[in-house]
Amino acid sequence: MTSQLNRRSFARRIAVVSSVGLLAGCGGSSDGSSGGSNGDGSGDSGGAAQTTPAGSEVSEYLSNSANFDGDLVVKASSDAVSVKVGAEGNGGAYAYAPVAIEISSGTTVMWEWTGEGNAHNVVSQGDGPLDSGSPVAESGTTYEHTFEDSGTHLYYCTPHKSMGMKGAVVVR
Repeated sequence: MTSQLNRRSFARRIAVVSSVGLLAGCGGSSDGSSGGSNGDGSGDSGGAAQTTPAGSEVSEYLSNSANFDGDLVVKASSDAVSVKVGAEGNGGAYAYAPVAIEISSGTTVMWEWTGEGNAHNVVSQGDGPLDSGSPVAESGTTYEHTFEDSGTHLYYCTPHKSMGMKGAVVVR
């Protein structure tokens, strides 16, 4: 049972990494900058993720998240994006990674629980679409949502919000 979940997670990760790798090699920069971007957000430079500064709404919301550096990780050309739940941050396994992402409409984000011991969940701040249910601690647990409309979606882990376990998805 757990091994099947791990195999599925592994297969999904390979598919995402392969897609990103293939896209990173396509085209040159359309904005005249150096850095390996092909202008649509899919490229990277030397394996580093492409980032863009987060707006004030995201920066203010994530201001007490220890692993937030002020930038969104750009995944604009990906059909599916994975976010780790229970990543290192905020004094233990109390973070999402990446903590803030920028995607295109129609992209599916899959949150994947990485370790056991701490129970986590994914819940929208305010009236958003995200609700993974009661906090769970089982590694291999997943929750996904496809974002169709543009906007900023802020979320948190119910038991660890005060510790800074929060995240953001910006849909362009």
